Amino acid sequence: MSTQLRGQTALVTGASSGLGVDFAAGLAARGANLVLTARRVDKLQALADTLRADHGVEVRVEPADLSRADERERLAQTLEQAGVAVDLLINNAGFGVFGDFREVDWESTERMLQLDIVALTHLTRLFVNPMVERGRGRIMLVASTGAFQPSPGYAAYSAAKAYVLSFGHALHFELRHTEVTCTTVCPGVTATEFLQVSGQRKTWYHKATMMSSPKVAELGLKRMLDGGPEIVTGWMNALNAFQMRFLSRPLMARIAWLVMRND
Repeated sequence: MSTQLRGQTALVTGASSGLGVDFAAGLAARGANLVLTARRVDKLQALADTLRADHGVEVRVEPADLSRADERERLAQTLEQAGVAVDLLINNAGFGVFGDFREVDWESTERMLQLDIVALTHLTRLFVNPMVERGRGRIMLVASTGAFQPSPGYAAYSAAKAYVLSFGHALHFELRHTEVTCTTVCPGVTATEFLQVSGQRKTWYHKATMMSSPKVAELGLKRMLDGGPEIVTGWMNALNAFQMRFLSRPLMARIAWLVMRND
């Protein structure tokens, strides 16, 4: 086990599967104690047991539905009352909904926006000032390569991730005179439960560009710990994101539709 983060505590949201599991594992391997939160208690407990056994770190399980403001505030208050100071905040919780915007039920879209935008912003607000006051801290926001382009089929999701990318860069700048940084991680297609949850079938584009979750998580953690403002994980994803700045939005939308559609 590395001692890089020994004595520090990381809060990982969406820690019951996918990138959340791998972010937690990467932090534990560096010696960080953990607070794991998500809705699925059984999966959180199983992960906590594994991380304690493998890395000898302290792991606290705090189940919560982060789409609800009262649950987010309760989580922050519980940790404060327990004397747990969060040094690293991994804002990973989120999901996508696939389909024409007009046809996706509003309840799913609203919950996605609450989790992907509102919860991420609120949790950052709850923990950033204590970090600044203590004189150290790292914040990670998980966005997506979808943040760089309008994406038919994922219209609201990509727009939400564009918000995350913009918010993350602005916050990183605002924190420039402190010892706290904000890093926005933009994964492309990753081998997680994302497609299953979103309702999309795997396309040729997914198969051609998919990265492993542990690899994406490790790249994101390294960039966060270095204090950088952003990383697009994977050279192909980074190249595609770079190329997007030279295309018109109507053309970007058409390209996204062509590579992501399920016919």
